[in-house]
Amino acid sequence: MTSRTEGERSRVLIGELAQHAGETVSIAGWVDVRRDQGKLIFFDFRDRTGIVQGVVLPARTEDEAQIALMETAKEVRNEYVVQVEGIVNKRPEKNVQADKQNGDIELEIKNIEVLNPAETLPFDISTDTSGIDESVRLKYRYLDLRSERLQKNMRMRSEFIQKCREFLFSNDFTEIETPLFTESTPEGSRDFVVPSRLNPGKFYALPQSPQQYKQLLMTAGFERYFQTARALRDEDLRGDRGFEHTQIDLEMSFVQMEEVMEMVEAMITKTVESMGLTIKEKPFPRISYKDAMEKYGADKFDLRTEEEKAQGILAYAWVVNFPFFEKTDEGGWTFTHNPFSMPIPEHVEWLMKGEHIEDILTTQYDLVCNGYESGGGSIRAHRPEILEATYKVMGYTEEQTQASVGHMLEAFKYGTPPHGGIALGVERNLMNLTGESYLREVQAFPMTRGGQTAVMNAPKPLAEKQLKELGIEIVKKPEGQQ
Repeated sequence: MTSRTEGERSRVLIGELAQHAGETVSIAGWVDVRRDQGKLIFFDFRDRTGIVQGVVLPARTEDEAQIALMETAKEVRNEYVVQVEGIVNKRPEKNVQADKQNGDIELEIKNIEVLNPAETLPFDISTDTSGIDESVRLKYRYLDLRSERLQKNMRMRSEFIQKCREFLFSNDFTEIETPLFTESTPEGSRDFVVPSRLNPGKFYALPQSPQQYKQLLMTAGFERYFQTARALRDEDLRGDRGFEHTQIDLEMSFVQMEEVMEMVEAMITKTVESMGLTIKEKPFPRISYKDAMEKYGADKFDLRTEEEKAQGILAYAWVVNFPFFEKTDEGGWTFTHNPFSMPIPEHVEWLMKGEHIEDILTTQYDLVCNGYESGGGSIRAHRPEILEATYKVMGYTEEQTQASVGHMLEAFKYGTPPHGGIALGVERNLMNLTGESYLREVQAFPMTRGGQTAVMNAPKPLAEKQLKELGIEIVKKPEGQQ
């Protein structure tokens, strides 16, 4: 049947149908399952709130409307988008399905309108899709996302971010967005760069993190900042790392290391426990980098027993007292986390004098959970001479330091308060909350292992006209050269 009646009722969500027993209602959603038993046709319909069973009853010879309904029902297939009108009936006690949502009601279908038919899907979304070829899943990611597991993962991601945001607002943080176009710097991971049409031969960089901007916000006097930030890094891909990720990024002024860690620990505890998960130990254990490497062979580790793993327990811990510097392949020094960190108070003098470089510890603190690094932060350098000393240890001349972070040194001259913060990886945290092993299972549109975008065809060559506008010429490498 294809037309709606003038008196059609407004849509009722499937999850609310139990409140409408005995009433005629209209629902809209997808056909989850269709079962044709000849005289009776059963459907399971789903929307964002749940699933309900509906039935088309046998048509009497003289009942033209019911005959037309039965004909429509026989044409409808799985994943059709439909508008359905029917009576919400209580099911007989013997037919109640206690293990199913809405198992005690059934929709007696009076009208079906096909809003959009669906071709046969390229793979079955009614079961766990993790075993399906990755390239097929990502080509049809919008279908993969209909599966129960990914629906759950995406909604849990949303809930996690919402609860963290609510916690931060309740603790007087201000949400501020920072730019996506920024300056390329040689430190850290490789940048993704964007050519400038208005400034031929010059490039922007996409942010690896909002690190410098959030420190400048502390200079600006906001004291407590956060954002749900996108971070982009041209790193080698692996199961728990992609080109882009999201982080809950926060910074606080007039704090010491303990205060930042306590705030973050309180946020994580309140958030995950309100989501129904269990934390192994509170307060979170703390272990030095040295002890972690000696005991676990890595600075991220899993503190759970096998039984606790099976139960989905979350084992958080803090790793502290990281070395500030490490040797480069050329024999010089580079930072272990980022150059904007402060040494621990007793090692500030060593940094300023350039002494005992290998022994300087930093105020870096990493949050680990179930074998993954879930977040990392530090107390930051807030005085120009400390940042200058760090760059001097790394072999920068005064001119090179000015070229790299001169804007930060300038800002620090105008009353920047002591400050520190952290970035919590949303995907890494969601992997722990959901029990997933791959980052792509908690992102809506992830990339393939080869760096190909889901659904869309990128990266791909630019048109010659675009290259000319940007002043770019593509030089092909000789055959066989990597």
